[in-house]
Amino acid sequence: MGEYSEAFVAFDVAKKKHAVAIAEGGRTGEVRFVGEVENSPAAFENSPAAIERTIKKLGKKYDRLHVCFEAGPTGYGLCRQVRDLGHDCMVVAPALIPKRSGERIKTNRRDAVTLARLHRAGELTGVWVPDVVHEAVRDLVRARETAGDDLRRKRQQLLSFLLRHGRIYEGGGHWTLAHRRWLARQSFEHMAQQIVFQEKIDAIEDAAQRLRRLDEQLRTIVPTWSMARVVEAYQAMRGASFLVAVIFAAEIGDVRRFDTPPQLMAFLGLVPGERSTGDTVRRSSLTLAGNRRARRALVEAAWTYRYPARVSEALRLRLEGLPKAVRDIAWKAQIRLCTRYRRLNAAGKKPPAVVAAIAREMAAFLWAIGREVAPS
Repeated sequence: MGEYSEAFVAFDVAKKKHAVAIAEGGRTGEVRFVGEVENSPAAFENSPAAIERTIKKLGKKYDRLHVCFEAGPTGYGLCRQVRDLGHDCMVVAPALIPKRSGERIKTNRRDAVTLARLHRAGELTGVWVPDVVHEAVRDLVRARETAGDDLRRKRQQLLSFLLRHGRIYEGGGHWTLAHRRWLARQSFEHMAQQIVFQEKIDAIEDAAQRLRRLDEQLRTIVPTWSMARVVEAYQAMRGASFLVAVIFAAEIGDVRRFDTPPQLMAFLGLVPGERSTGDTVRRSSLTLAGNRRARRALVEAAWTYRYPARVSEALRLRLEGLPKAVRDIAWKAQIRLCTRYRRLNAAGKKPPAVVAAIAREMAAFLWAIGREVAPS
């Protein structure tokens, strides 16, 4: 055994190689660069074994290893592998890593050494690591979101093409049955323009079919998920449709990791920024520094509270079979949020600011519901 019983190991992860550094425990412990672990596509099959060898080699010298690496495109596989070997592992939030403003040199080696030193000092903030199944469901949810964005882009491209040629639909909303019949009657003199028009129509139909397929897969897979009961409970809230509930559950995970609603609000970026000094208090607009997918879902749901509080037929069906405590929280939330929307609107607040305030409070009620039915 060495002089120190614990060590802090940092991986600077990359596509081809992981840089590894170590900081021995204590204020006087040595901080050094260990080396690199291959992670290239050609050596992908040997990479897990190489990482395992590195961890086991360090584990023979120290009683405890505390491993960390930055969250990024390489995913959580390294974290799960280290934990399976019996060691602690933290996935670090990149945006919260302390930076020295005077540093102008950045290399993988330096980054690994810096991470190891900061990990030993307790200056790093970890992110929540989902399990394999939760990550798979989240991938499906995000794929569905990407398909929806793709469909919107293609539709906008077609409308822009028609507008450029003076074709404006005045029969009501777009993408209704009447609008589709109007599109079918459009024709262009030049063959090239007709080809472009038809290709855009076909692209929209393909994107719509892909979106429908992903929606069906979500409907099939979510009921078998461990968070299925939580998703059902979230839908007790007005505006929290199946899709909103699934997005919130997939992106947030277990809300019990947040001790208070303000912590959840901060994670969503729904708290105001602040630069105060002394007796002077300066608050700015919302930080918008958290999870944008969950935040956008909440903001879209918050618009429903501009109408008076009531239980619609669709909401009544969603409430069936839910615990009374959940139904009580949802009704209390609806009364409060509808009233708050009217008051803020009457006070002259702009609609985006009103909706942001409603979304912030909606997150607090979802936090309460999630803690009520969270799986053990």
